[in-house]
Parts: sequence; C-alpha cells; structure tokens
Amino acid sequence: MIWNPEAECMSQEEKQELQLRRLQNTVKRAYENVPYYNKRLRDAGVFPEDIETLDDIEKLPFTTKNDLREAYPFGMFAVPDEEIVEVHTSSGTTGKPVVSGYTSRDLEIWSEVMARALTMGMATRKDRIQNCYGYGLFTGGLGVHYGAQKIGATVIPISAGNTKRQIEIMQDFGTTVITCTPSYALYLAEVLEKEGVDIGELNLKSGIFGAEMWTEEMRETIEARLGLTALNIYGLTEIIGPGVAMECTEKNGLHIAEDHFYPEIIDPKTGEKLPNGTKGELVLTTLTREGMPVLRFRTKDITALRDGECGCGRTLVRMDRITGRSDDMLKIRGVIVFPSQIERALLKIKGLEPHYQIVVTRPEFLDELEVQVEASPELFSDEVKHVEEAKRMIEKHIHSEIGLRVNVTLVEPGSLPRSEGKAIRVIDKRKFD
Repeated sequence: MIWNPEAECMSQEEKQELQLRRLQNTVKRAYENVPYYNKRLRDAGVFPEDIETLDDIEKLPFTTKNDLREAYPFGMFAVPDEEIVEVHTSSGTTGKPVVSGYTSRDLEIWSEVMARALTMGMATRKDRIQNCYGYGLFTGGLGVHYGAQKIGATVIPISAGNTKRQIEIMQDFGTTVITCTPSYALYLAEVLEKEGVDIGELNLKSGIFGAEMWTEEMRETIEARLGLTALNIYGLTEIIGPGVAMECTEKNGLHIAEDHFYPEIIDPKTGEKLPNGTKGELVLTTLTREGMPVLRFRTKDITALRDGECGCGRTLVRMDRITGRSDDMLKIRGVIVFPSQIERALLKIKGLEPHYQIVVTRPEFLDELEVQVEASPELFSDEVKHVEEAKRMIEKHIHSEIGLRVNVTLVEPGSLPRSEGKAIRVIDKRKFD
C-alpha cells in the first residue's frame, strides 16, 4: 500500500519541476525573513534570483548544527512568533540545543510524511501502534503520533520506559506495530524472554525503528527475537523530525520524501557534491517548511543515494542505511573505524548477546581499542578454555572487519547498561587522558 501515490510515484521530470519551484520559494523566504541567511547569502554573493536550476543549490552556503545553536533559541524562525504553534529541540548533549519551530502548516507536512512512513512500515487504519518514542521536546514521540492519527490508526502513546508495562500493554491491547529505537527493541525482547512471554502469542507484525544507527545483522536479530518485520526510519530535529526517509518492505534503502526535503551527498572533507551511488555525507534542504526553512544542512550522516523505481512502485530516491557519522568516526592508530563495523562483526558470531560497548583509551602514546561484549548465559558459564577460545575468535572477526587488533572483554549477561532511548556505544577516554 502507498499512502500518497501522486507524490511518491511521480515521474522524474514532475519531481524536479516541483523541487525547483519549491527551492526557489524557500531561498526567497529564508533570504527575506531570516537575518542569518540574509547575511550568509549576501556574504556568498548569492541572491534568490540566482537559483535558476536545481544545480544552482551548490551556490548556497552550508548550514551546520553550530550555526543553528548560535541562533538559540528563536533566531532561525522565518515567521512572527504568533505563527509558531509548536517547538521541539535536539538533545543538547554537547551544548545548547537546536530549537525547531513549526507553524500549523508545518505540522500538516510532518503528519503527511509520517503517514507515508508508517504506511511503508505496514501500518493501516486497522492497526494499533504502540509508540515507545519519548514524548516532549524530542521529536520522535509526537512525530509518530501525528502520522498515526493521519492514517486513522489507533495510537497507544505510551512513550519510553516502564518496560514491563510496555509488555503488558502489548499483550492486553493487541499491539500490531511498535515504534522505538532498535536498542530498546532488543531490550524489550530480552525482558519478554525473561518473563517467559511467547512472542507467538503477541500480535506484532512490524517495528519501525530509528534515532540511532543499526546494522543488517541487528535487524535479523530483532526480527528473530520479536517475530516481526523490522524497518528503518530516519529523521532529524533540524529538518522536521522523523519522517524524512523511511524503508519499505523491500528493505532496499530508505525512501526520502523528496517533494519536501532535497538531498545531496558531499565529500565530508571538501564539501564537493558527489554523484548518486557514491558514499559521502548527507546534506538536506527543506523545501516546504514555513516556520524554519533550512538550507543545505550538513547532517554528518554517512550514506549514499540510489536512483530508480523500487519494487514497491515508489520513484523517490533511496538512501542507504547510515553506516556512521563523519563526526563519530574513530581514528585508531591512523585507521578510520565506525562502530557499525564492529557491530556487524559481533552479530555474525553465535553465543553473543547483541549488547556491546567500545572503549577507546591512550594509556601511553598509542590508542587502545577495547570491545566489551555480553556473552550468552551458556557461554559465560562454560569452561574457561572455551571462553578464551570464543574471545580469540571474536578478536579475529573484528580484526578481519576493521583491519585492527582489538582487546575483547566478555562480560556477564545483563551487565552492560540498557537504554530506553539512544544506546551509548562508544566511550572515548582519550580526551580525558
């Protein structure tokens, strides 16, 4: 099923005509109403009338998260305060948060793209959607909520946490679709198993998981342990929230809502635009937002764009699964390492729980990489020699994946911290040494 065939299956020519018209309007709105963009565009010698083709987007300066932070709280808004009906923020874990403002029309757009996303995730008006994303200033909870209401589904606004209550609701309400982070989905599976709940007695058919990076191996683990189809959703507060892109059941990339968000891939070092099919940093421009238009936002997310019609019938460009962030890359003894590479290696090995942490230190002059991973109860209670054999095998798998030797520590089942939101996978102690 496709929520909006006219928008999601339009021809390339129709799409580009619409994108250009909307891009021109967005640049004009930003230039005339946002002092930050007025100055940046003037400094770059670019004016709204210079945007004559889609390729002219490359004339526009990039926007970074720091730029948005410096405008805290409301410096990026393009409409009078009384037209802003809702605000959300990023986590603000590394400084002031980014504030995102929405007009009534923006909320309609958000509901629309989320309705498309939920429909790709197998949701219909007959479904009960258990929304385990956090409500409040975080965009996840309300984004899903608006989309679920748009398609006419029954939304269960349970928010994050209280895991035993989550399971009780699943059983009693007959939840068919669940939305949360992939790491929390794994934790739910773990608690279900501890509580002796047979997943065959649940009505779950699909899970829509996002807000953190996860691998294909993680998908397979979640699907096996929860008995559902696990699909990937992508979004970010700076652009609108969840719903920027969503994976369909073909599992062949995430469809970007290109009529609302214009994607580019650039070389993260040079800023040069790269052709579709080439891996690089994703850059997004809003095409329809009124309250807070954003031009060429550098997401820091590493992916590639794929053209061509999908097996589902949609013609929207697809983005690959995020494999890392240009600012989250670990450089260990001169080698670039992404946490997702280590996760992929770990999840290929039987006898391991899908819970791990990467600890980076520099005891003297060389970086050291330790991977702490939970063993299964069976492996942990095994003879010491078997544990040592398993440890060496894991180190060999990781070395094969990243080209570096690491120290693996097998820890007791359940000993690593669990997360009801985004999992903390990397602890880099080098900055404190």
